[in-house]
Amino acid sequence: MGNLDDAPCEEQGYAENGNGKAAATPISNGHTPKQWMNHAEEQQPHLEQGEIKFSAPAYTEIRTRSGGLNFKTVNAGSYHPAQQEASNGYANKRVNGSSRQQPKLSQADGILSAEQEHYQKTSFEEVPLHTACLTYLGFYLLMILGYINQLLFVPKVATEKKREGYVTLYDAFESFYSRYVYRRVRDCWNRPICSVPGAELVLKDRVTDDYGWSFRFTGTETRCLNLGSYNYLGFAAATGVCAEESEQRARDNGLAFCSSRSELGNTQQHLDLERLTARYCGVEDAIVFGMGFATNALNLPSLLGPNCLVVSDEKNHASIILGLRLSGATTRVFKHNNMRDLERVLRKGVCYGNPKNGGKPWNKIMIIVEGIFSMEGSIVRLPEIIALKKKYKAYLYLDEAHSVGSMGPNGRGIIDYFRANPKDVDILMGTFTKSFGSAGGYIAGSKVSQSKGFA
Repeated sequence: MGNLDDAPCEEQGYAENGNGKAAATPISNGHTPKQWMNHAEEQQPHLEQGEIKFSAPAYTEIRTRSGGLNFKTVNAGSYHPAQQEASNGYANKRVNGSSRQQPKLSQADGILSAEQEHYQKTSFEEVPLHTACLTYLGFYLLMILGYINQLLFVPKVATEKKREGYVTLYDAFESFYSRYVYRRVRDCWNRPICSVPGAELVLKDRVTDDYGWSFRFTGTETRCLNLGSYNYLGFAAATGVCAEESEQRARDNGLAFCSSRSELGNTQQHLDLERLTARYCGVEDAIVFGMGFATNALNLPSLLGPNCLVVSDEKNHASIILGLRLSGATTRVFKHNNMRDLERVLRKGVCYGNPKNGGKPWNKIMIIVEGIFSMEGSIVRLPEIIALKKKYKAYLYLDEAHSVGSMGPNGRGIIDYFRANPKDVDILMGTFTKSFGSAGGYIAGSKVSQSKGFA
């Protein structure tokens, strides 16, 4: 999905000028890529002492307005906060005897400046150093105790027998970790429930007499608040409108088609769901799938090929990582939510091309990020990424598995949250398993004919 074949490979060395046309960079003016990188760095002045230095280079090209996000023109010579202050409507302010630019209040909210509003939207609580140190110390103590326990005590558990000539079911470390490390702490969070994961849930109480090797139920239950479920909107509740309509649909149409779409063909339910998904996301079309994990893992190989470069956030989900491995594309990782590092990777990819192909340009350069990163809970810096994507003629793949339905004034995910244009994201991916309390996933974007290929 997505209109991904419009830009030829030769245009990767170009950026847009103020008229929206391709403006030649030093790459096309006879300079070597390395000279261009040094040239861009030399043109960036140092910030004055006491001046705010943003971690994202694309930050000052972004203004929050009542009508949405407006991206300023970006080029290699002016891509720096100190050079964009006047054009972005900054007001002078004296700080410690020196002139520093103070941003005006955002017209969207009238309370916070654009910088403050954006910082609040993308910031998340950093892990304190002492907390991280104590966590790692506790983990290493568990590992040490586990090795001692393995040497001194033989567990009374099932062992593999008569496996000569067969590959072992579990490798040595996996078996050790599950038996001697995870076993000792799993009851802290891995506990059985006997209710739906709504705003509250009911735990089925159990105790262990052998340090977690086995459990026995006590016959009692404990009612708790649910702080760890993907049921963000409560649609998975056992009562209410959603439950009643789901039951009626199951009675009318059955629980499943029990076969793939390629075998039984499309049904009207498939088409209705895809049209509804596309309209909800604000794009032209969508394709739905039966499994959220597989939406990433099995579709990325069809979108990417061996001569494609993927720039991936280091905290991306395992389904994305698996899909990239299966695709055969070259993957380069940038620091989590770090826009300067993202631009560094993009610049090198554009300048030096594919080293395995004699430095020729990549067929495609794709940035892959999540809307809300599932393990960290941090929010992607989408406006800056869109600015960098446009600057370097890359494609953008946005995984909204945890953000669609739960973010934004209309619940349409991170794009709605930042009031961005859905057309600025080439491929929107999401799942129905979190906010919507169902199963499956989708790929959404603009329409392309079947005759056009991507990889």
